[in-house]
Amino acid sequence: MAFGEQPAYLRVASDLRRKIVDGSLPPHARLPSQARIRAEYGVSDTVALEARKVLMAEGLVEGRSGSGTYVREQPVPRGIARSGYGLATGATPFRQEQAAEGTRGTWESRSERERAGVSVAGRLGIEPGEPVMRTAYVFRDAGEPMMLSTSWEPLGLTGRSPVMLPEEGPLGGCGVVERMAALDLVVDNVLEEVGARPGLAEELAALGGVPGHVVMVVQRTYYASGRAVETADVVVPADRYRLTYHLPVR
Repeated sequence: MAFGEQPAYLRVASDLRRKIVDGSLPPHARLPSQARIRAEYGVSDTVALEARKVLMAEGLVEGRSGSGTYVREQPVPRGIARSGYGLATGATPFRQEQAAEGTRGTWESRSERERAGVSVAGRLGIEPGEPVMRTAYVFRDAGEPMMLSTSWEPLGLTGRSPVMLPEEGPLGGCGVVERMAALDLVVDNVLEEVGARPGLAEELAALGGVPGHVVMVVQRTYYASGRAVETADVVVPADRYRLTYHLPVR
């Protein structure tokens, strides 16, 4: 193979991908059989199989037991607005995002005490093993799972206070900014780091994805005068949503 030349299976996958994108192979159409790919492109069974695997890993096609491989219908990505976090609204980021889209979502949550692992402890600026309140969320829009979130708050800060449980008490369901203000802590900045990776099996099961789908992960940490008061991992299916940031210019 000459320098810069693609392996045969990638060349076949590239041509089939082009046909899917331009509509020659529309959604729900059956992908050419392995025998047909072999004959049409002059390749081996192994190359034909590897080309199909590439398209499956990219989420462009799906296998149906006993029937074959079919072109998947690609969802039109919707935006999730990330527009900042203010005390005046008294809202969680999810409520603000929903308001920006003119929709009304729902969520479920579960909180439990645990010991901070090395990664979470580093993000919160505490020692590994210190107690934290871990809260797991599933967010839905019109009943469809759209986002997962897991947050951690140091119990050395919130323990035995009215805001120890994020979804219970007098400020249950309010945003971190307002809840921390009840402890005389002024949240003055938020750090968000956005990355992407293949979704974990349990994440994709909760979000309605298939193995191999990519998720965006937002690592978010709230700070009050340099002290981390909450950190969270927000998981969003990349094929269905886009993160949209509206940032003020100062």
